[in-house]
Amino acid sequence: MPALRRRKFITLIGGAAAAWPLAVRAQQSERMRRIGVLGGLAEQDAESVARSAVFEQTLQGLSWSIGRNLLIDYRWSAGDPAASRKLAAEVAALKPDVILVSGNVVIAPMMQAAPTIPIVFVQIIDPVGSGLVESMGRPGGHVTGFTQFEYSLAGKWLELLQEVAPRVTRVAVVRDPTRGPGIGSSRSSKRWRRPTRWN
Repeated sequence: MPALRRRKFITLIGGAAAAWPLAVRAQQSERMRRIGVLGGLAEQDAESVARSAVFEQTLQGLSWSIGRNLLIDYRWSAGDPAASRKLAAEVAALKPDVILVSGNVVIAPMMQAAPTIPIVFVQIIDPVGSGLVESMGRPGGHVTGFTQFEYSLAGKWLELLQEVAPRVTRVAVVRDPTRGPGIGSSRSSKRWRRPTRWN
């Protein structure tokens, strides 16, 4: 190897070796963030698997890498209210920086278990009528998120039903009261019974 190339090579290696400790220190000084996730479905549910994959890919696109600067702790309640309360306490005990919840069955237990940790919700029905947030524009408190659909859209379902089946004069809503607030619950009944024109 000619002297000039050897000198260049040694300089390059020496510079890289000097930079290694700085790179290691930079990695060590980067704070590890923690996200707690409490889902209302079962862990192996196809929707749970798909959502988790998209969530992690999106975070990676924003420079959050699991194991490098991010930890994600998943818990799945499979729609069981008792399991939701137990798992909410587990997630809160991990002291995450933020908590992601999915589904009405898990939001109330999580809010009780973590009254000061920021909570972001998805797949929640009527968060305002349920008393979870003051409004979607200004949620207040430590809870915010995304609703499944604008709740006033439920009134449009009756109008659509009237068009499809004009002879229908009575409609009932069947729901599971253990699954949290929603259409047909006592908290939403006033909003649900607003006048509708029937032929």
